[in-house]
Amino acid sequence: QVQLVESGGGLVQAGGSLRLSCAASGRTFGTYVMGWFRQAPGKERDFVAAISWSGGNTYYVDSVKGRFTISRNNGKNTVYLHMNSLKPEDTAVYYCAADFVDNPRVVTTLGSEYDYWGQGTQVTVSS
Repeated sequence: QVQLVESGGGLVQAGGSLRLSCAASGRTFGTYVMGWFRQAPGKERDFVAAISWSGGNTYYVDSVKGRFTISRNNGKNTVYLHMNSLKPEDTAVYYCAADFVDNPRVVTTLGSEYDYWGQGTQVTVSS
C-alpha cells in the first residue's frame, strides 16, 4: 500500500500563488507516475498535470499551461504543484495520485489508471 498526503492548499486572491505538496509513504519502491487532479463543486474530477518517474516528461491540461508547474523529488518521495496567476475557476479540491508503471518516462493522464490517491486539499481563489 502507498499513502499519499497533500498539503499547501488554502485561500488566495486571484493572481496569487500557491504550492501544493504530496508526500508518498509506504511501499514506494518502484517507478510511478505522479499526477494532480482537481474537483470543483458539482463537477467531475479532472486531470490537471502529471510527471514521469524520471521527471523528464510532464503533461498539463490546457487551462493551466504556463501557470502551473509540476515537479518531483524522488529522494523525498514528494511531488509538487506550483500554481501561479491563480483564477477563481481554479477553485477546487486538489488530489494527487500515483500510477505504478514499468517505463520511467511514461506520463499518465487518465484517472482510472492511477493506483493510489490522496485525500485532497482545498484551494479557494477569491476574485
